[in-house]
Amino acid sequence: MKRLILMRHAKSSWDNLRLTDHDRTLNQRGRDDCPMMAAWLVDKGYTPSEVICSTATRCMETWESVGIAAQFDPPVRYEKSLYHATAERLMGQLQKGTTDTVMMLAHNPGISDFAARLVKLAPNHPKFMYYPTAAITVIDFDTPDWQSIGFGRGTAVDFVTPRDLRK
Repeated sequence: MKRLILMRHAKSSWDNLRLTDHDRTLNQRGRDDCPMMAAWLVDKGYTPSEVICSTATRCMETWESVGIAAQFDPPVRYEKSLYHATAERLMGQLQKGTTDTVMMLAHNPGISDFAARLVKLAPNHPKFMYYPTAAITVIDFDTPDWQSIGFGRGTAVDFVTPRDLRK
C-alpha cells in the first residue's frame, strides 16, 4: 500500500510586483492556513515519510510551515520540475518515491488535474476540481511500489480545504 498526501501551496502574495512568479512568498492568510492544515494532518494521522516539493518560494514556505507546525521531519526533495508541472510531470516525480507515504506540494492547474486523474472516484466535495490553495487530498494506492501507480487507480481517502477547517 502506498499513500500520497497531495497539497497545493498556501495562498501567495502579489504585493511585490518586482518578484518573479517563482519567487512569490505567502501572504498572511497563507501563513495562517499552514499550521491549521498541519494540525489537521496530525489529527488524522497522515504523516509523510518523504516530501517532494516544488522549488517555488510559496511551496517551500508552505512545506516548512506545515512541517514545523506538525513536527514532521522527513527527507525533502526540492524539484524545480514541479513548478507549474503538468499531471504527467507530477506523475513522473511521484513514481520516484521511495517510502510508503509521500507528500507532494505543487501548483495549479497541474495539481487539480493530477488529483482528478489519479483517483477512481473523486471525493464528494464541491471544491475538489478547483483545488484551492492549501487544499490536501489523501490518496491510497493498492500497489507495492510507486512505479506501478497509474491514473485512475487511486482511492481518495480524504480531501480538505482551509475553509472547511475555519467553519
